[in-house]
Amino acid sequence: MQQNYTTAIKQDAGWWIGWIEEVPGVNCQEASREGIVETLRAALREALELNRLQA
Repeated sequence: MQQNYTTAIKQDAGWWIGWIEEVPGVNCQEASREGIVETLRAALREALELNRLQA
């Protein structure tokens, strides 16, 4: 089963900031756009796995 999530990404003072709107606590900051996308994916995977383990 594939889920879709809404990612918000913006640049602020030279940093890229991003978060997943549907999953509280999944937010990151990186120096590059490519970095923020990769870090958000990893953080989302970890959050979903943690939620599965706690369920």
